[in-house]
Amino acid sequence: MLDKTMTFALGDDREDNIKKILTVVYDALREKGYNPINQMVGYILSEDPTYITTHNSARSLIRKIDRDELLQVLLKSYLGNP
Repeated sequence: MLDKTMTFALGDDREDNIKKILTVVYDALREKGYNPINQMVGYILSEDPTYITTHNSARSLIRKIDRDELLQVLLKSYLGNP
C-alpha cells in the first residue's frame, strides 16, 4: 500500500477561501510595516503563529488553513494549475 501515490484535492470553494485569507493576511502584514512575504514564509516553514500579526484578525484567519492545503494552493497558483 505504501508504493501507491496518494492524491490530494481541494474543492473550488475551499481554494477560493484560502486565497481570500492569504490576501487579508498579506494586507494586514503590509499595513503593520512588515515584509509580508518573509513573514508568511516564516509561518509556513515553522507553523509559528507569531510570524503573523493579530491586526485584522490575520493570525486567527491563517490558523484556519491546514499547511498542506496552503502549499497546494500556492503551488497551483505558481505553476498555473498544470
